[in-house]
Amino acid sequence: MTTQTMIQPEPARARAVFSTEDFQLLREAVAAHLRTVADSPESVKFSNLYHRLGRLG
Repeated sequence: MTTQTMIQPEPARARAVFSTEDFQLLREAVAAHLRTVADSPESVKFSNLYHRLGRLG
C-alpha cells in the first residue's frame, strides 16, 4: 500500500467586511442610540462600543 501526500491549496485571503466609511456611520448610529438609552444599564456597553469604533475608523 502506498501513501499519497495531499497538497492543500492555500486559503483565500480574507476580505474586509466593513469599509473605513462604514465605521464612521456605525459610530454615529451607536451615538444616537446611546442618547436614547442613556439612563439604562446597557448604556455602558454602548458607550464602550462607541469608543472601540472610534479606534477602528
